[in-house]
Amino acid sequence: MASSGRALTADARVRGVQVDADELSVTLMDGRTITVPLAWYPRLANATEAQLDRWEVAGGGWGIHWPELDEDLSTEGLLRGAPAPGAGRSGER
Repeated sequence: MASSGRALTADARVRGVQVDADELSVTLMDGRTITVPLAWYPRLANATEAQLDRWEVAGGGWGIHWPELDEDLSTEGLLRGAPAPGAGRSGER
């Protein structure tokens, strides 16, 4: 296998967040995007668009915090596919 001379490294810190009616997408510093069903996070699923837009990077870049919603997610949990406790994986609200 040929090498370009540059080492690729994973960087799972948060670069950006997008939320639509059905999905939460988190862009990571290394260019990957994690997309999960919004129904996995009932506080987010029941929030207004304005509340969803007011997120901040937390935990040195490894998490996302929505102050008005008291909701915190980590990139580690998102990468593992971990819904909020009590939230179903079926996508039902």
